[in-house]
Amino acid sequence: MTDFSLIETMRFEPATGIVRRNLHAARLRNSARVLGFDGAEQALTALDETTANATTEARLRLELFADGRHEIVAAPFVPTPEGTVWRIGVARAARLNSTDPILRHKTSKRAIYDAARAEHPRETVDEVILLNEKDEVCEGTITSIFVDDGSGALLTPPLSSGCLAGILRTSLICGKKARNRRLTLDDLARHPFYVGNSLRGLVPATLA
Repeated sequence: MTDFSLIETMRFEPATGIVRRNLHAARLRNSARVLGFDGAEQALTALDETTANATTEARLRLELFADGRHEIVAAPFVPTPEGTVWRIGVARAARLNSTDPILRHKTSKRAIYDAARAEHPRETVDEVILLNEKDEVCEGTITSIFVDDGSGALLTPPLSSGCLAGILRTSLICGKKARNRRLTLDDLARHPFYVGNSLRGLVPATLA
């Protein structure tokens, strides 16, 4: 499979370095091994060299190609302002297939996510959630989903629903701050929920 690349999008902070670097590195290595990509270690070494002398907060995008080539792009990062609430749309035509194994990996195969985003005007929603063929909530086009039902741990869809193993998601589960549970739109309507990724953290959200 050479028609796509692996991608890691990260946040760099001068005081602490790349946020959740170990989890990003582990996901890249695992995806490269499973999908037969070369060059993961070289890409990670280059990533560290890129940030060695950095002094400002940045968004980092690492792209690894099947033949071992890699590209790293650094850009200024502006955190989401405190108190921000994202308006969330729901894709109806675009659906994820829960049996598609490629959904477990972060790749450049983005057609289904682009189609979902195109279902809602950008001026009306900040993110769009995708469902699978069973009407289960899966994920946003660039975020994982987290529901607060008051049980003490956030609820997030299992990978078996057709989800990416998001880095923020993995971090929260490992820290026992989140746990897997199949979710529906009714769960999002009845309880507070968040969307989030490793770049921006948790962002309060509401259905548009």
